Amino acid sequence: MSEQRSAVPSCHADVVAVDAPPGTPVVALVGNPNVGKSTLFNRLTGSGRDVGNWPGTTVAVGRALWTDEDLGQVVLLDLPGAVSLDPQSPDEELTRDLVSRPDPRDRPDLVVVVTSAVHLARGLYLLRQVVEAEVPCLLAITMSDVAHRRGIDLDVDALAAAAGVPVVVVDPRRGGGSRDLVRTVATSLQGGLAGRCGIDGCTCPRGGCACDHGDTAVPVQAAQPPGDDALARAEARFDWVAAAATAAVLRRHDARDTWSDRLDRVTTAPVLGPLVFLAVMWVVFQLTTTVAAPLQGWLDSLVTGPVSELATRLLDAIGLGGTWVQGLVVDGLIAGVGMLLTFVPLMAVMFALLSLLEDSGYLARAAVVTDRSMRAIGLPGRAFLPLVVGFGCNVPAVSGTRVLPDARQRLLTVLLVPFTSCTARLTVYVLVATTFFGDRAGTVVFGMYVVSILFVVVVGRLLRSTLLRRMPDDPLVLDLPPYQLPMLRLVATGTWRRLRGFLRTASGIIVVTVVVVWALSATPAPGRGGSFGDVPVQDSVYAATAGAVAPVFAPAGFGSWESTSALMVGFVAKEAVISSWAQTFATAEPEAADVPGSLGDALKVSFTESSGGYPIPAVLAFLVFLLAYTPCVATLAAQRREVGLRWTLTGIAVQLTIAWTVAVPVFQVGRLLA
Repeated sequence: MSEQRSAVPSCHADVVAVDAPPGTPVVALVGNPNVGKSTLFNRLTGSGRDVGNWPGTTVAVGRALWTDEDLGQVVLLDLPGAVSLDPQSPDEELTRDLVSRPDPRDRPDLVVVVTSAVHLARGLYLLRQVVEAEVPCLLAITMSDVAHRRGIDLDVDALAAAAGVPVVVVDPRRGGGSRDLVRTVATSLQGGLAGRCGIDGCTCPRGGCACDHGDTAVPVQAAQPPGDDALARAEARFDWVAAAATAAVLRRHDARDTWSDRLDRVTTAPVLGPLVFLAVMWVVFQLTTTVAAPLQGWLDSLVTGPVSELATRLLDAIGLGGTWVQGLVVDGLIAGVGMLLTFVPLMAVMFALLSLLEDSGYLARAAVVTDRSMRAIGLPGRAFLPLVVGFGCNVPAVSGTRVLPDARQRLLTVLLVPFTSCTARLTVYVLVATTFFGDRAGTVVFGMYVVSILFVVVVGRLLRSTLLRRMPDDPLVLDLPPYQLPMLRLVATGTWRRLRGFLRTASGIIVVTVVVVWALSATPAPGRGGSFGDVPVQDSVYAATAGAVAPVFAPAGFGSWESTSALMVGFVAKEAVISSWAQTFATAEPEAADVPGSLGDALKVSFTESSGGYPIPAVLAFLVFLLAYTPCVATLAAQRREVGLRWTLTGIAVQLTIAWTVAVPVFQVGRLLA
């Protein structure tokens, strides 16, 4: 395969397409889940692909340019993790198809099989299948330090001889072995070791060496599995793997239980495990709200004060003061986008804490802890992996369902992803919680995530017993990665990657939404006075449209046009709820001289009026509705791509029904208790 042929179906690529000249070699990284492929990919190419110390991080094909003075230019592919080339899920099928395409010219020029030294045999089985596919390959060993702590050492030369391919030891997290990998890949692409058995001076084909290499002789009996008998072929592979592993693995007798093993006795225990999980999540949200609050306040005062004043003065200086342009810039863009940007510190703290949990390996333990809940709704424990991605963003979580082997399990998980509370909703939670609950804001935000988990379990059980009967009940089979001390560089990279995505949203779809909301707010409703750009917001088309829908939410205590309009805008992007409020209350006339003009105080007045004097129950009902109702349009597009339009529309109906049905009793019961 060379770069003039399409190496990757574009619908699966999640790394920007590279501009490589025709004839550029293509190298693919293939390996079991969670062996460090994506970390190695980022290290070699400088890309910002999602990585995590837990299985299922990669479900699409990464593609980037790998440039090195000893190597030249190479297109590097990062394929989804696969246990073998006998696919059990769509992501594994994608890897199989790309590695073993019928026409050899459409295959990668070289496959780097990445495997963990801790579980060498698993990687060797995959390596054997790649060799049988007649694709030039080499073996990259990761986690050798972890294996050493567990009493496992490797004889690399013996492994190269037994496997019949070059072997390189690498440390993707710290960059160790990168130069060795570069040199070996360069040699392989030049027609050297990639087409030979791996022993210096031997010209026998890979996997079929029958030469006498002394103590490093290759076991010929397993080189060519007989016929097309699948069982005999698999048995021959296992024999080959056993012979190679026996020749290479040296087990020491001084190994003891690692601190990772000892810690797992607590974090995965039936009773202590869930308690630890809840405690960790509470600390995350408590730190998020308390650490970011001072910075948020400073940015808020900066946006509403000096920035707005400066913009007003500049517009006055060029003769646009008092015109609709000033309304668009000050009351629209600065009020809407500026208010959203005050949440950048909050997002940064949240993303940093999540990156710490990912890189440490704790999130994989969370899957074990939640296995019982997942099995209650007919999902395997590893369904938690795409669901936990949903707590960051629902869009990649929907794509992440490809790691599940059964189509019905994937469908159910796709329908449940919108009930996981993404970080876009977090911005609204924090604003509302700090406004109405003060010092208890962190606990309220934590409670919303607990409610999110309850929604996933209860709605999943409901769907399982109605629309999706006869779901297979699979046991949890998950390879727990070792705990590791998070690296500052990886945590910082992961934090910036997520924060950059948040800012990209703010600078893209949010800006468009803000402009549309301002235009509707500046347009007089039919039968109302005023002109474009000079109309009270309550007399605008924006308010009239939202007011027509508002009575639906009156039983839930937030039947005001201000709250309704925010939810309507939130359909586009949940971050836009804050922008909508900021614009609405920035353009609204103060109701009394003693009512402050801040967004928080305006929200208190609005919810107090719409709830008949019971703002706290109304706020809780609003937050529950925001959590459960229709996700953003990007998530809906991802759902349609994965499960089709009919099931996407079904999901929308379920989400709206659940959201309203729960929000109403939350307010009504809360009002009675108050």
